[in-house]
Amino acid sequence: MSETAAAASAPTTPAEAAGTPLDALIATVAKLRGPGGCPWDAEQTHASLVQYLVEETHELVDAIEAGSRDEMIEELGDVLYQVILHSDIAEHTAGEDFTVQDVAATLNAKLIGRHPHVFGDVVAETSEDVVAFWDDLKAAEKPERTSVLDGIPQGMPSLGLADKLLGKAAKLGLIDDGADAGSPLSAAFSSEDELGPMLLAIVASAKGRGLDAERALRSTLRDFQAEIREAEGTA
Repeated sequence: MSETAAAASAPTTPAEAAGTPLDALIATVAKLRGPGGCPWDAEQTHASLVQYLVEETHELVDAIEAGSRDEMIEELGDVLYQVILHSDIAEHTAGEDFTVQDVAATLNAKLIGRHPHVFGDVVAETSEDVVAFWDDLKAAEKPERTSVLDGIPQGMPSLGLADKLLGKAAKLGLIDDGADAGSPLSAAFSSEDELGPMLLAIVASAKGRGLDAERALRSTLRDFQAEIREAEGTA
C-alpha cells in the first residue's frame, strides 16, 4: 500500500476532524462516550459525576490561589471537561436532548440579558450600579422565587454560605452591611492574614472540646435563614 493510500485509510482523530481546539475537545468527548470508546466515560451519569465536579472545582481554586499559569490551564480544562461531558450525556438521554451548544447559547443570552448597560440603554458607571439592578433582573427571570434565599445552594461550605446569607440580610435591612462596631471581634483583626489564624484557632478550640465547628455554624445558619424568611413574611 502506498503512503498516500495508507494515510487515506488511517482513522481520523477528533483534532483532525474539528476546526478549533474546542471543537476537537467536543469531538474527543463524543468519541470517548461513543461505540468503541472508553467504558468508564460511557457509563457515567449526571449523578455519578457530581463528586468529580466538586473535586475539580476545588483543584481549580487551589491553582488560582497558589498555582502557576500551566496549572490554571490544566484545572480549567478539567472543569470544562465536566461541562462537555454532562452535555454529551444529555445529548444521548431521552427527555434531556440538549448539547453543549445549547448550554453556550443559553449562557450567552443570559449574559446579554443581565448586562443591559453594555448591550442596552441602561447606564451603569460603577460595579455598585450594576449590583443595584441585578436583583431586579434576576427576579424578572425567575418569578417563581419568592424569597431572597431561593436559589442559594445549601451544600455550600458553611463560611461561604454565611457570607452569602449576610449579604442577603443586609439587602433586606436586617443587618448593617459591613458594620461590626458592636462585635467583640471588631478590633481583633484588620486583614485576612490576621483573620485566618483566628478562624483556625476557633476550629481548634472547638475540636478540643469535641465540637464540630462546621455543624455548629450550619445549625446557626438554618436559624438565621428562618429569621430572614420570617422578616420577609412580615414585610
